[in-house]
Amino acid sequence: MEDTWYFIDSGRCHPAFNMAMDETLLQWHSKGKLPPIIRFYGWQPAGLSLGYFQRVEGKIDVEGAKKHGVELVRRLTGGRAVLHDQELTYSVIVSESHGKMPKTVKEAYLVISKGLLEGFRNLELQADFAIPEGKLQSTDSAVCFEEPSWYELIVEGKKAAGSAQTRQKGVILQHGSIPLNVDNNKLYDMFVYPNDKLKARAIRAFGDKAVAINQLSKTKITFERAKEAFKEGFSDGLQVNLESYTPPLEMLDEVHELMETKYKSDKWNYSR
Repeated sequence: MEDTWYFIDSGRCHPAFNMAMDETLLQWHSKGKLPPIIRFYGWQPAGLSLGYFQRVEGKIDVEGAKKHGVELVRRLTGGRAVLHDQELTYSVIVSESHGKMPKTVKEAYLVISKGLLEGFRNLELQADFAIPEGKLQSTDSAVCFEEPSWYELIVEGKKAAGSAQTRQKGVILQHGSIPLNVDNNKLYDMFVYPNDKLKARAIRAFGDKAVAINQLSKTKITFERAKEAFKEGFSDGLQVNLESYTPPLEMLDEVHELMETKYKSDKWNYSR
């Protein structure tokens, strides 16, 4: 018999709200108030999310982000910076002890990423799991989509979705970016380069490493169409029944308090 998980469609939200909502859902799930949850959301305005450990100084062009109206926010999860603009973002909140979840981070990525794989297939895109040869080589780049990690999704050899995971209070939070369209010049205005020549070289190279859904699809994929495809994909990939859930006022009050006190604060966002 299939599990029933909650499904939340948040629509497009402020970057600080998105991160506060993911953390609040983690807290509620850890207290047993909710079953596992899959949430879909977009970003309004666009956001630049930084990995939990990522340094700002010398890496992130804060003025470049402001110029484009992009709000900076730090995630609970690790990894590199992601520009969230024209994309569908997902989050999965599930107990580490859940029967479907393997003990290791890498294998849990594989299980959760099956939902992404099925979502791409629903859009008639042949995606595969990235399985890097040998040990992953760490580069000095601050840009998430410059290289795939274990079990991230690649299409035609290029990274098509990026994910990050944390485990707190016995709960796995994995969230990730599924770009529908990417503006490479805008993206690279978010990062510090020693000179324009190196920046231009990085932009050119990026086209060989990453790809957005609408660069691949024969028909234009809208935000709504992507939500349908990936909702069905997660249901099939994780073999769960998704029940729509509307967050109650009590939860939203917590989210807004966390948004104001943490995710909008310079102390949190610029702490590295």
